[in-house]
Amino acid sequence: MRPARPTIAAAAFVVLALVALWLQDVIVPYSMPFWGLFDNQLDLDVYRAGAQTVLDGQKLYDVKLLGQMDYTYAPISIPFFIPFALMSFSAARIVWSAGIIVALYLVIMLSFRVLGRRPSWQVRVIAGSLVAVVMLLEPVRTTIWYGQINVFLMLLVLADLTRTPDRTGAGESRWRGAATGLAAGIKMTPLIFGLYLAIVGRWRAVAGLVAGFAATIVIGFVIMPKAALKFWTARISDSNRVGSPQSVGNQSLRGWLANLTGTDTPSTTIWLVLAVVALGVGMYAAYLAHHRGNELLALTMVGMTGCAVSPMSWGHHWVWFVPLTVIGVDLLLRADVSSIRRLLVGAGLVAMLLAAFSWRTHYDHAIWFVLRSVPDGYMIGLFFKTGVGWLKWFTIFPYGAIFAVSALATIAVYRPVRVAETAIERI
Repeated sequence: MRPARPTIAAAAFVVLALVALWLQDVIVPYSMPFWGLFDNQLDLDVYRAGAQTVLDGQKLYDVKLLGQMDYTYAPISIPFFIPFALMSFSAARIVWSAGIIVALYLVIMLSFRVLGRRPSWQVRVIAGSLVAVVMLLEPVRTTIWYGQINVFLMLLVLADLTRTPDRTGAGESRWRGAATGLAAGIKMTPLIFGLYLAIVGRWRAVAGLVAGFAATIVIGFVIMPKAALKFWTARISDSNRVGSPQSVGNQSLRGWLANLTGTDTPSTTIWLVLAVVALGVGMYAAYLAHHRGNELLALTMVGMTGCAVSPMSWGHHWVWFVPLTVIGVDLLLRADVSSIRRLLVGAGLVAMLLAAFSWRTHYDHAIWFVLRSVPDGYMIGLFFKTGVGWLKWFTIFPYGAIFAVSALATIAVYRPVRVAETAIERI
């Protein structure tokens, strides 16, 4: 590319970032009490309350935090939250929100690096601008608004599984997989990366993941033996503690069935069949991407697959749309991509951004929201817009559509061509 083109692209992304920051204020003003982007952090408060419960010598999995909430993470998570419990809530909220923004930037820069881009100042400017853009996505916005942990876990997994080989240059990095095991020890969903690593034959990383995960369990029993026993024997299988299947915003296949049929007890058989199909398609797409050298896309597909097949996936679990966005942007910026392919990628990227956009639904009357009564409500996400009956199958589960299209597109682009090549050779 000519030297001027990266500079022009960086400048264009700065303008795009400014528009995104303005749109964020249009959706819900930053200064709006409770509903503003940085004016809630309920889940962070739950993390702090869980850590304070342990510091006070109470039973972590028996008490109702903040009067109503359950603690759903493993005991190993508590040491990470204790520093925030020792701060004031105002200070903790600032530190946590700033951490999420930094983690987003690191995820985007890491994604560009894995895709082969050097960390030039233009790439850094584009990455910083993309932070503002992806904050418009419901999974990212609600991650910040709730004070959620998913961006940190995604960064941990990506940094771990995309590390370069060890100094000898022979195969896997020595500790690859261990950090993903730690992430799984905090929140179970990253365990699906163990299945992926086994499928692609990265057995050293599988061993690292298992060792890291086992270490979190052992440490949990050492520091909190009674709580660890209760979590791993009684609490781990109770998905309803996270939320009811029919909750608006449950962006999993089980949530889709529950909301489509209007019941909190959707057919287990149908859900399992759909989950197995989704697991197979997602893992096959990841397998193909891995063997065609696109490890970032492979890991992104695994992350999205985990969200789809999980019994409960809130919108903020789907932060894997961030590296998916970077993949699309990278293709648009490449000079060796044909115009037709660039057009298709652009259309797909816009469609994804629109489906995952922070669409606002305003209730101009008092509502009860989790722990408090508020005079009005600003609900975020396409899944709140179910007024068009024949589109309900899509609007209640738009992230499933993004997952399906991404997986099928990956399979279509990276499908095996051995049969065709053999035929050509014979001719």
